[in-house]
Amino acid sequence: MASNPSDEQLAKAEDADMLAKLGYAQELKRNFSKFEVLGIAFAIMGLLPSIASTLAFSIPAGPVGMVWGWFIASGCIFIVGVAMADLGSAMPTAGGLYWWTHYFASPRYKNPLSFLVGYSNTLGLVGGLCSIDYGFALMLISVVVLATDGEFVPTNGIIYCVFMGCVLSHAIVVTFASKIMGKLQTVFTVANLLLIAATFIVLPVGRRNERNSASYIFTETANLTGWPTGWAFFLAWLSPIWTIGAFDSCVHISEEAKNATKAVPWGIMGSIGLCWSLGFLCCIVIAGCMSTDLEGLLTTPFGQPMAQIYYDAVGKNGAIAMMTLLFLTQWLMGVSILVAASRQSWAFSRDGALPFSSFFNHISKRFGYIPLRTVWGCAILACVLGLLCLIATAAASALFSLCVAGNNLAWFMPIFARIVWGREKFVPGPFYTGRFSIPIAIAACVFLVFSTLLAMMPAAGPSVDKASMNYTILINGCLWGGALAYYFIDARKWFTGPKITIDAAQLSEEQEKKMLEDGMVDVKRDSTVGEGKDEKLDV
Repeated sequence: MASNPSDEQLAKAEDADMLAKLGYAQELKRNFSKFEVLGIAFAIMGLLPSIASTLAFSIPAGPVGMVWGWFIASGCIFIVGVAMADLGSAMPTAGGLYWWTHYFASPRYKNPLSFLVGYSNTLGLVGGLCSIDYGFALMLISVVVLATDGEFVPTNGIIYCVFMGCVLSHAIVVTFASKIMGKLQTVFTVANLLLIAATFIVLPVGRRNERNSASYIFTETANLTGWPTGWAFFLAWLSPIWTIGAFDSCVHISEEAKNATKAVPWGIMGSIGLCWSLGFLCCIVIAGCMSTDLEGLLTTPFGQPMAQIYYDAVGKNGAIAMMTLLFLTQWLMGVSILVAASRQSWAFSRDGALPFSSFFNHISKRFGYIPLRTVWGCAILACVLGLLCLIATAAASALFSLCVAGNNLAWFMPIFARIVWGREKFVPGPFYTGRFSIPIAIAACVFLVFSTLLAMMPAAGPSVDKASMNYTILINGCLWGGALAYYFIDARKWFTGPKITIDAAQLSEEQEKKMLEDGMVDVKRDSTVGEGKDEKLDV
């Protein structure tokens, strides 16, 4: 077991005590304030760049799909966030989702389900990094296309090179800026807000003589898919589902958060709430200022509908300036999600579940008490997965599906396990929704199942070919099936769930008392301690 001699330098006593109750020594430095925890989730969501990257999902349903689809789906996502906030306040740890699953699930299922959730969450976050950086590559290239008046035609190889350069640049920043990473989240949040403010000014002013009516914005429907109109409206929900999909980063950063039991729920609900409200306004402004030729927006030669919307409003130079701000903000998103992905990967390695765990669970003191090896491991894995964009657009879309469906399963399972098996085991933290907690959790599970099925539907319609097929079921089926196969073939022999890294010999009497009273870990001191016998901790 790891000793814990540096709690005083890394965290305040109450945070170290809370983590000790979960069985873990404090190994990461708590640099993130309450606002910075919110900031990392909001920065990853990157509201306007994410909306721009997913307009292809919302525009086919018309303004109603874009505006009201955003509002309704965001409200459903907020319910999921509240259910997770209940758990995050009670048990804040970097590997929270698979830890909670193991804690709440029945003894028969806890190990395989925890293993499945850990892999789904880890690869889902890396998939999120891939999809964000792939979106960055497309946006940057759209600026080049704009600047050359469409003469530059990018190949899949060029797109991949831009993507790979973006990923590696993130790894470098996360490595060398670790000591100020918390403060950078505030900078990233401000950058996102400034971009939104600029768009709120630029689009209405640029389109002042061609703005759409309120009736068009709030009541005009369309259907540019092969699905019925009602289902096309639901498919527009994929824009907020992908955008507001990083709130679990607050959980993964919890061991670096000050006063984590309050900071984690604050970060989850605050980031979702900001995106819900500001995103609704963004969609209204875009719907009010975009061309009514929806097919023209989707097939724009610039490759990005948002580039065409800016171009129509402020011309070539203005569009280049706004798209540059957009892709720079998208780049900031990638920095933050790499932080979250590396912390989840490190936590899963700490519990011995990932291949080469003994290598990846190392903490680099030289670079500011960060899991440096998982930072680069996630970056390299993202570069490998990004090779899909060399194949075709449909294959590149698999990066999106890996993010949505993979994380949805990881969010669903601990909430579901708490409802079915763990009601009596749940000990509320400072944030708790009381008697509404279980109904909220049930509603969250229903929405997560629906949104996962939604992400598996071909966007163009039920008639598909290899180019328009949605490969979500294939990609995530391989992920989930592979994780379970790995568990039952080999990992069941050695994976027993979260490990205990706290050393009983390092506990103060106060820590031990707290752990015995309301902790998840039971301290058992051998009666012969002092005579050469070890002290131990049991889950």
